Amino acid sequence: MITPFRIDIPQADLDDLGDRLSRTRWPDELPGVGWDYGFPRKRLQELAERWRDSYDWRAYEDRLNEFDHFTTEIDGQTIHFMHVRSSNPDALPLILTHGWPGSFLEFLDVIEPLSREHHLVIPSIPGYGFSGPTTEPGWGTTRIARAWAELMDRLGYRRYGAQGGDFGAGISLALGAVAAESVVGVHVNYLPTRPDPDADVALTESDEARLVTVRHMMANRPPYQALQAATPQTIGYALTDSPVAQLAWIAERFAHWTDPATPVDDDRILTDVSLYWLTATAASSARLHHDTERGSVRCPVPVGVAVFGHDITLSIRPLAQRLYDIRHWSEFDRGGHFAAMEVPDLFAADVGEFFGSLGADRCLAG
Repeated sequence: MITPFRIDIPQADLDDLGDRLSRTRWPDELPGVGWDYGFPRKRLQELAERWRDSYDWRAYEDRLNEFDHFTTEIDGQTIHFMHVRSSNPDALPLILTHGWPGSFLEFLDVIEPLSREHHLVIPSIPGYGFSGPTTEPGWGTTRIARAWAELMDRLGYRRYGAQGGDFGAGISLALGAVAAESVVGVHVNYLPTRPDPDADVALTESDEARLVTVRHMMANRPPYQALQAATPQTIGYALTDSPVAQLAWIAERFAHWTDPATPVDDDRILTDVSLYWLTATAASSARLHHDTERGSVRCPVPVGVAVFGHDITLSIRPLAQRLYDIRHWSEFDRGGHFAAMEVPDLFAADVGEFFGSLGADRCLAG
């Protein structure tokens, strides 16, 4: 059963947030250290003050409620999703999947251009936002992909495309694997390519430079990733009890993973952080790092890749082609990890170009 859903956060929860922000206990900070020890206090205080005094959640709530939201239960888990139908009767459906620390909010700026030629299904990952929290272990990328296949089937979509970045990329590739008969193609804007000493491929100087970054990350696992993968419950206590902790945890990723030339607006960051805070899904969203499968998913359907120049790591095509049927590859100088928010024009155009190039397969709702 699919049930209409409306976002309506109780005012008491917003009042509690403001009260907690006003009583923040700030740590000391060494002078002149910048980012060397973590998120600079002055910048975080500016964000917290804006969140408390001038940020308007209700304005974003109203904007979000202009779209159709629904919930359904799949495999014992509540799934929230937005559903935007195209005016084009021959539109190819797309399911768009966010990652961490993102949310379905990432896609707001690409709904209009993409919905010209596509019906859009934009779910919240189990454990995230209005799909959270999860109620049992085991919600990794493959299980989520199976839930997405069931969701698209319930909506009457027999043939469709999938798009994702961050965890959304892994989920989308897994969807192409578990529902290959339905998925016409997968477009990703994040595709880690690990070094492979057995790969008999020629790499350019640029490819080798990208491998240096990959090897550095593999040898120096980011602290947030290590904590969420090993002890998501432990870090969840701090993030669920302190809004400033949740703010620092997420805003630091936006600071490090975006292109300085295309920063995400502070209010958009605060809306994303508010969603995690108001749904108390810090711990359950972190569990995806713990429960997700390791290694590359073998995806048999056509794959399109968009590489944005300021992403965490940059994909290496000769290595990617050993694992996937790459039909489309784009490289952009602008944009970073949150491409749909940073450069929605480039993102939407590339997604549209890839699925447009696949040609014949189109699907109508049943």
